[in-house]
This record gives sequence, structure tokens and C-alpha cells, in this order.
Amino acid sequence: MTAQPHSLSRREALKRVIGVSIALSTLEFSSFGAVPGIGTDPNLHKKEIPWPRVLSPEEKRIVTAMGDLIVPADEFGPAASTVGVPDFIDEWVSAPYEAQQKDGKVIRDGLAWIDAEAKKRFKKGFADCAAADQTAIFDDIVKDNTDAHKKGFSFFKLLRDRVTGGYYSTPEGWKAIGYVGNTPMVEFPGPPPEVLKHLGLA
Repeated sequence: MTAQPHSLSRREALKRVIGVSIALSTLEFSSFGAVPGIGTDPNLHKKEIPWPRVLSPEEKRIVTAMGDLIVPADEFGPAASTVGVPDFIDEWVSAPYEAQQKDGKVIRDGLAWIDAEAKKRFKKGFADCAAADQTAIFDDIVKDNTDAHKKGFSFFKLLRDRVTGGYYSTPEGWKAIGYVGNTPMVEFPGPPPEVLKHLGLA
């Protein structure tokens, strides 16, 4: 069973969506302009986001379970759900931009597929399966190259990339990979000796 996920506000989730979109270069310039029926991007200084989130409670539970298997709690940092990744994914697939809408179809179809796979194997939905059973499905998706799992692998790869993108856009994710940007330094140590030697400078 996974821990209770941390909730993100709509504005915080959308900030992450926009940040990750830019970082991944998945959106064309036009995606940030006017969208039919929506207008320009929402004003993040206001409470209202002009579209609803689309994931059902059960889809969100599956995302939470999968996210915590993809990025579990360990010595480097908390699990994905602890830093609001399920809300990030919900905001991602709900946004009316072309790239997110395309991802949303793959992810939502994939959530239905993996839930059906769990019910077929273990007589319960994916989110209610034991961690070992969830991992067994993951293992088959990654290792099995047959047609039965090719669709599952495309979905798994996309969700894995979005989960990690959401996770590593957080302070906890930065800490997990040792990122210390925007931190003042008393002195700059310069390149390590082995780098200078490799460049023929030492």
C-alpha cells in the first residue's frame, strides 16, 4: 500500500507542468499562445485555472501506486507521491495543449490497460495489489517484447518519464541528485585535477 499522497494546489501543479514542458522541449512555441475555448495561458496570480482536472479518483490511485514504484522513498529522498507527483500528472494530462492532450490519451488508456492486467492476474485492481505483484507486472512490461506488452511498454515509458520529470522539478528531487543551484558559494574550487589533466592543463 502506498502512503497518502501530498496534494498540490492547481497553481503549483501548473507551474511544474510549464517548467517541465520547457525543460523537456515537448511543446512548440504555439502551444503557449491562445488555445481555442481557453484563451491565453492562465494567470497564475489568480486562483482559477480555466479547465478541470480529468483523472478519476481510481486513475489517480493507479498513478500514485505506479509513481511510488518508479520513484520510491529511499536514502536519497521521499517517494513520488510525497512531493505531489500524482497532482502533477493529473495537471499534465488535463492541460489543453497539444502535447499534453496526446500524452493524456496514452496515459489514460495505459492506466485502464494496467488495471485490467492486474485484475486478470491477481483478481484486484493495480492500486490494491501487493507491491510484489505490481512489480511483477512492471517486470513483464519491460522484459517481454511480445505484442501483448508493447502497448504497455510505450505507456510505461511515457509515464515513467513524466513521473521523474515531475519529481526532479521539486526541491526534494534536486537534493536527491545533488543539485545545489542558486546556492551562494564562499569560493569557487575550480575544475578537479583529473579534469585538468585530461585536458592537458595540469
